[in-house]
Parts: sequence; structure tokens; C-alpha cells
Amino acid sequence: MKALLGSKPVLWFLFLFNLTVAAVAPFAVDGAQGVATAVGMGVVSLGAGAGLLRGRGQGQGA
Repeated sequence: MKALLGSKPVLWFLFLFNLTVAAVAPFAVDGAQGVATAVGMGVVSLGAGAGLLRGRGQGQGA
């Protein structure tokens, strides 16, 4: 499971999908639930983005 979640296509999907949901959630869902959804999805998106940046440095030789 760890290898699947660490693959580049999965990280890109998680980053873009969760970023989109985080941007749309406050408009689609009213009140605190929309804000909480946006914050939660934003955190997941930032985590996937960090994984993409971390993996970028590993592909290069020393």
C-alpha cells in the first residue's frame, strides 16, 4: 500500500483532486461543514504536494 500511495501518478491525483475539492467546498456546502471540508482537503493536498516535492529530489544523482 505504501508503494502505491508513494507513486507519482497517485500523488498527482491526490494533489489536484483534493485541491479542487478544497476550492469548491465552501461554495457547494454552507456553513462550518464547508469550511471544515475545505481545510481537511487542503491539508491532504498539501501533504501530497510535499510528497511530490520530496520525491523530486530523490530522482537526481548526488
